[in-house]
Amino acid sequence: MTTQLLKLADTPVDQFMQEDWHIRPRLFKNAIPDFEAVCDLETVFEMASDEDIESRLIQRDGQNWSLAHGPFEALPSLEQPNWTVLVQGIDHHLPEAYDLLQLFRFIPDARLDDIML
Repeated sequence: MTTQLLKLADTPVDQFMQEDWHIRPRLFKNAIPDFEAVCDLETVFEMASDEDIESRLIQRDGQNWSLAHGPFEALPSLEQPNWTVLVQGIDHHLPEAYDLLQLFRFIPDARLDDIML
């Protein structure tokens, strides 16, 4: 991965900052050429079980939502619908995630916090 992101898909970063940032939502498909995931699902689940890493489990049951804070000894089955786990600050634990965050240094530091999966 390069250390500087010059374009988000076909949009130059400076154009994005002027026309989109804090103005409108935008989806960039394939924004980072040759992107490779920073970790696999097993690693995400391992981090969600680590007491030193902040994680949350969000579940929906009908119209009701619930939130639980980790660490988690177990998570729902992948076949079970209506849940997600979020792991905060993975850039502090995975060098690949730190490198990914560096691509977005064009965003003001006050708005660029960490990488969450």
